[in-house]
Amino acid sequence: MRGSTAILVTTAAMLAALMPAVSAGAAPAEVVPAEVVPAEVVPAEGVPAEVVPAQAAQTSAGVDAARAAAAERSPLARLDRAARFAREPVRIKDRDRSPRRIEHVTELQYRLRWVGAYNGRIDGYFGDRVRRAVRKYQERVGLRPSGVVGEKTWAKLIPQTVKGRGLIPRECKKNRGWHLCYDRYRHAVTLWKHGTLRNSWLVRGGDRGYETRTGSYTVFRRAKDHVSGIYGTPMPYSQFFSGGQAFHGSAFMMDPWEGHSAGCVNMYIEDARQLWSMTSQKKLRVHIRGQWDRTVGPGVGTRQLDIFG
Repeated sequence: MRGSTAILVTTAAMLAALMPAVSAGAAPAEVVPAEVVPAEVVPAEGVPAEVVPAQAAQTSAGVDAARAAAAERSPLARLDRAARFAREPVRIKDRDRSPRRIEHVTELQYRLRWVGAYNGRIDGYFGDRVRRAVRKYQERVGLRPSGVVGEKTWAKLIPQTVKGRGLIPRECKKNRGWHLCYDRYRHAVTLWKHGTLRNSWLVRGGDRGYETRTGSYTVFRRAKDHVSGIYGTPMPYSQFFSGGQAFHGSAFMMDPWEGHSAGCVNMYIEDARQLWSMTSQKKLRVHIRGQWDRTVGPGVGTRQLDIFG
């Protein structure tokens, strides 16, 4: 009994020592009060977490900078240096929603049309008809007909659909170094390293009276977050080659055959970032040729592009 009494006294003393802390309102260490995770810290889509509601209406340049930073962390960023002809995977229900949310579906539709696998609308939506065309093309080139356009499919499709190859300047295909060649009529840019084709992108150039200048140049200035001093519009990943004319990402382009620029070569923002990743630390020669293209509009790129120079 004396042993039991001693244990009870000791336990009571320990509980008494803890009572002040509990009565003072201290929570056990493993309990996290619910209010430490307020709901408002979860940002709305596309709005950085540090932006309060009154600041949500940012300038377009600010939005572009935020999205460009996010793009650096995207899956495509890991492809920039890893593979020739790289694009992000494209699959059923993907859609080109806006110039800042391009999934390369419009480009895919054009290229599938050029190889005779697709004859539907150029509308930037990956539906069943596009998937059937993808499978048809994959079977044709010996790939598993998954209906998903991954790295292997892009690597077959892009070089096969570089139009007017015979008219690409010799400097691009034969000379050492990095060369960027823009065909104004075909709305296409090809990138070459030591005579090897590295990639090709669909683009648009200057409007009547603001035509992109033909000739050979060297990129002399680069600005990752440039904003036009004339128009106040963002020009991400700008690489200037002649005066104020540059290759840069466009905040307006959806279809490369719809509309013109004010003289620059407009690229999809992801494509401009990819070009930047590959060449911003390199000496880059630029070669521009081809007649000015006056025939523009949605889907115009489906015409025959191998005939005229």
